[in-house]
Amino acid sequence: MQATNVQVHFFYGTYPRFYRKGENICCLYGYHHAESPEFKLTNSRDKPENKFVSFARRGLKAVLGFDFIHTWRNREEILNADVVWTHTEAEHLSAALLLLLKGRARGNPMLLAQSVWLVDKWAGFSALRKWAYKKLLARADVLTTHASENAEMARDYFNRDVTQVFYGINPIDFPLQEPTAWQPHTPVRIAAIGNDRDRDWESLAQAFRQNPAHEVRIATRRRVSKALHASNVKIAPAIGMKAARELYDWADVIVVPLRPNSHVSGITVVLEAVALGKPVIVSDVGSLRDYFGPEHVFYVPPHDVPALQRALDTIVANPALALQRAQAASRHFAARDYTTRQFALQHVRLTQEFMRTRHVDVPARSPETALHAEIGHVAPQRRVN
Repeated sequence: MQATNVQVHFFYGTYPRFYRKGENICCLYGYHHAESPEFKLTNSRDKPENKFVSFARRGLKAVLGFDFIHTWRNREEILNADVVWTHTEAEHLSAALLLLLKGRARGNPMLLAQSVWLVDKWAGFSALRKWAYKKLLARADVLTTHASENAEMARDYFNRDVTQVFYGINPIDFPLQEPTAWQPHTPVRIAAIGNDRDRDWESLAQAFRQNPAHEVRIATRRRVSKALHASNVKIAPAIGMKAARELYDWADVIVVPLRPNSHVSGITVVLEAVALGKPVIVSDVGSLRDYFGPEHVFYVPPHDVPALQRALDTIVANPALALQRAQAASRHFAARDYTTRQFALQHVRLTQEFMRTRHVDVPARSPETALHAEIGHVAPQRRVN
């Protein structure tokens, strides 16, 4: 049986031999779980560069909206692949340009284009950029996103079918731990983590600053106004997995404050907090209910400072309720298997479906094979029709 060659194209700086040194995996974000006798995966590589070249590459990326120099450096692997998977629009737009320029003469591999921020940014793009991106998106064979709202908007913008792929986290980094007890410290320890552009640090700080009953730690690499700092609000980056885990372990409650968006901003932190058995307060935006319901986490309207305060007061006043929801969220996580493994297997299934539809000569797998059994447990996909 001839394996299908899959090139997973990532952004510069994520070559796993450096980013997750010593783990001996081919790809980040769990794509390596797709490896099997049927699928052979390779990962885009980062070429060492001096400061001048780095500046030029990043400058062109700022103009185009994607890193074509990085893609061009990986052109042989992309063009020789049967399938190209991408993690965000910055990679699939760049890969699509390469394939439009060179792909037809080199076998024209399938392109699975996964978008994260593209739809949220779309309304702000110029007419020229929208035209160019639509031309590039037309080269993609399968469009995916992580949220139903995002998928619906993408369908309207691009007049294409879009498949929701449910995100997952690494169970080695964040093993599922259903809590057996919960009692807050005095003062209550509140932690918030994230680097996404849609975090609403202002509302979080306003809700709890200068209140000695609350101790707040915000971990972000984004710039935060000095006015939000207070005696009980500390803001600093949590660099590395060890520092992030220490912050989660310290916290009584995890808060994920968000601005309105359509791309499930904050889902990584919500999944990590649930996996570690923490009660979660989260802004009710971005299709997060695709993943967890109000019986699992405490939802509050976006930018609603009093609602944030009331949610925390409810948790502190009723530890049994906090524990009940944290336990329900943990069980739901397990039932839906929100792990990197299932995230990868959804890509496998989409690739298999596309290749069968296009009559590509890919050997069919019997229902008894382990891979087929694993894929059968992937959460149902929502399609926008």
